[in-house]
Amino acid sequence: MNGFDSIAEMRQALAGQRYLADEGLATVAFLALRLRRPLLVEGEPGVGKTELAKALAAATGAPLIRLQCYEGIDVHQALYDWDYPRQLLQLRAGGSAPLYSEEFMLRRPLLEALASDPARPAVLLIDELDRADDEFEAFLLEFLSDFQVTIPELGVIKAAAPPTVIITSNRTRDLHEALKRRCLYHWIDHPDLAREVAIARARLPHISERLTTQVCSFVHELRFLDLYRSPGVGETLDWAEAFHVLGRQQMDASTADRTLGTLLKERDDIERIRGKPVEALIDRANGVPKDGASGDH
Repeated sequence: MNGFDSIAEMRQALAGQRYLADEGLATVAFLALRLRRPLLVEGEPGVGKTELAKALAAATGAPLIRLQCYEGIDVHQALYDWDYPRQLLQLRAGGSAPLYSEEFMLRRPLLEALASDPARPAVLLIDELDRADDEFEAFLLEFLSDFQVTIPELGVIKAAAPPTVIITSNRTRDLHEALKRRCLYHWIDHPDLAREVAIARARLPHISERLTTQVCSFVHELRFLDLYRSPGVGETLDWAEAFHVLGRQQMDASTADRTLGTLLKERDDIERIRGKPVEALIDRANGVPKDGASGDH
């Protein structure tokens, strides 16, 4: 993979992909590339963990290979499987090719990453690893330690050049220490108001600056409340886009009320905010103190 000569160069390259990394994240990502170590990023949903891998791949011109984790994922779904219909046809046709060879192998994301072009190794995104079970996490240890896997029918397959690995977790469960020791680590928090406005301006240049600032300020105020699930940056962008699509140049309580499902994804959160609290939050986002506004700093 093409690297970067400095952290500043990396930040600039990511910004070119409309991903605004702060100094801490840019530093640990730079080190992950230089040290060829996996990077584990944790944080609340919607703070930009997955987008980091996408931006890094685009900034370096590397292919992005994504493994989406889920409960029950196993080695065959993540690494390889055999093309049984083709093997059966081979048997019926009396062909001479070995049935358990690369010709009949279906590469899954992990094996694709190992087999990527050594001149331009892939960015491998192992997304939401906390959703997978302990057995799958244990399987990853060999992969992350030596960037190799053992396939019983073929033996050891090792990467000519290791991929850049980004592992994300929403921390629905703790990952094992053995895996963490193999990784560099960074916690991505919700951005402060200025950074979220900058992100929204970069991602949504067609939306007025006033509307963008109002929406980001509203969401910033909202995160001080004790919600079941605070909105991430992705929901902020979706909500700003919703106002724009509806022809609004600035926030108003009626439109905000009717579009809360774009921002909040829990019924109790929506019911808590709807009505007077929306009006109060809009006032606070606009810098207008209002008695009785819900939530305290």
